[in-house]
Amino acid sequence: MNNRYDVIVIGGGHAGCEAAHAAHRKKLKTCLVSISKKSIGQMSCNPAIGGLGKTHLVKEIDAAGGIMAEATDASGIQYRTLNTRKGQTVRSLRVQCDRDKYKEAVQKIIKGTDIEVIEAEVEDIEINNGKAEAVFLDSGKKLEGKAVILTTGTFLKGIMYKGDKKTEGGRVGDKASVKLANKLYSLNLPMGRLKTGTPARVKLTSLDLESMEEQPGEEPTPWMSKQGKNNKHIKQISCYITRTNPETHKEISDNIQKSAMYSGNIVGIGPRYCPSIEDKIHKFPLKESHQIFIEPEGVDVDLVYPNGISTSLPEENQKRFIQTIKGMESAEITEYGYAVEYDFVDPRALNKTLELMDVENLYLAGQINGTTGYEEAAAQGLMAGVNASLKICNEESLILERHDGYIGVLIDDLTNLGVTEPYRMFTSRAEHRLMFSQDNAEQRLIEKFYKKGFVENEQYNRYIEQEETYKNFKKHNETKTILSENKKQQLKDFLKKPNPDLKKVAKLIETKDQENLERFANECKYEGYIKKQLREIKRNEKNLKKLIPEAINFLEIEGLSTEVKEKLSASRPKTIGDASRLEGVTPAAISLITVAIAKNRNRDVT
Repeated sequence: MNNRYDVIVIGGGHAGCEAAHAAHRKKLKTCLVSISKKSIGQMSCNPAIGGLGKTHLVKEIDAAGGIMAEATDASGIQYRTLNTRKGQTVRSLRVQCDRDKYKEAVQKIIKGTDIEVIEAEVEDIEINNGKAEAVFLDSGKKLEGKAVILTTGTFLKGIMYKGDKKTEGGRVGDKASVKLANKLYSLNLPMGRLKTGTPARVKLTSLDLESMEEQPGEEPTPWMSKQGKNNKHIKQISCYITRTNPETHKEISDNIQKSAMYSGNIVGIGPRYCPSIEDKIHKFPLKESHQIFIEPEGVDVDLVYPNGISTSLPEENQKRFIQTIKGMESAEITEYGYAVEYDFVDPRALNKTLELMDVENLYLAGQINGTTGYEEAAAQGLMAGVNASLKICNEESLILERHDGYIGVLIDDLTNLGVTEPYRMFTSRAEHRLMFSQDNAEQRLIEKFYKKGFVENEQYNRYIEQEETYKNFKKHNETKTILSENKKQQLKDFLKKPNPDLKKVAKLIETKDQENLERFANECKYEGYIKKQLREIKRNEKNLKKLIPEAINFLEIEGLSTEVKEKLSASRPKTIGDASRLEGVTPAAISLITVAIAKNRNRDVT
């Protein structure tokens, strides 16, 4: 084992794998250090990729040459598009995966590269003159690197809870990272505690599926990746839906003080949008039932993930409330649910490259930055790997702005706003979301990543060919008229109507190219909105990039509320744009800051 690397990635989860693979694509010498080689690419929670807002992240990672979408298609056992009754820009593909096959796919991708995988625990990071230069393994071995990327997930001082029982670890079977957490504390980084949780795992054969609502997959089965590396889906299967009931709720409420969350054992804040079943019962006492999605863990696996009943109740209470649920009366539990509490670093300590402001060459990505979800982690891992690689190669950083896509929104939110609870992506977080559909990620991003050396020629050439085909399609049809309801009208105008029948349109214009017709229809529908958003972006861009002098004392700006002054002083935004995205900072407050900057500049001149 050679001990000198360009990039050292710590952690083999979704963030770590994307970071390492990005560095590999830049042809840098890369090593990936994981506590367990077998756990690389592990889906620690639900076996699914995508969903509202999240799919957009996966598609953007794919456009950048990343691996998540490819692994999803190699393991996807059910594909469903969500929000089909809403506009194209908020529709999101969700893929149920075979848990083992997903992990196998990721490991196969990593194995097919020159990334060196090392099974060890990192216990320390060597920092000299404010720069990360090496890491120390539990064996005592030292690895030197030009950049270190931390993607430790829920393992920093991770503690798992079931009732009053607690065990050190970030996941069942894997120990916590304590010494590394202590190292981060010694750097005086702003840190806190968060929590997440998982439900019990149940044998599929012990469930009465006929009493549940079947949820089949989508046909024809779509693809998550556009890289075209998978050409055949594996076996597709159904998921199922059931619900809790008053008996379930009584069992939980009668024993809620036994839950780690309600006993006072856990101080970390959990995800608002993926609460435990205890939280649901406690916070919505009048609600008579809660939906549960029965998600198979694999094609040939006798196991399901009951999504919606995450819990930290004692095992005996978990069993009792689960067996009150319709179709689960005879449920056999193979692994009980638990909560995990772990350390994280306030992401406001990071630059937009995801490099720590106070420690050069040390990058953080994933749940260590206060996020939740595979997709959010992978997106951060991609960008940390990209920017660490570019820095090593003495190239300009690649910063995605909010108007570039969801990755830009994610990183901007984290580094400017920080987190008070585990951060999850939603389409509503993107103010320019009408410009971002899950299907136009390549059009928005592939050029940026190709020019920087992160997209392979094969992927890029396929994209160029696809764009040429669409260009010809559009040229052929944009001035075309059709006969509809006994009157002639422009095809473009017809496509702007709510829910036009595209199969009918395809016959009228004599085309079998349904994919490009759908793209053309969406462009027509959103054309006016997109032009408006582009004008707004251009108008605001100059002001938003305006630098805020370090000498500005926000506490002295007259007219600002005390709350806003404190937020500005704590976050120290670098630009007007950064300040405008802080919670509670209104357009009126921005005007006052702009005036203060002008006054400061005038004082400097005189």
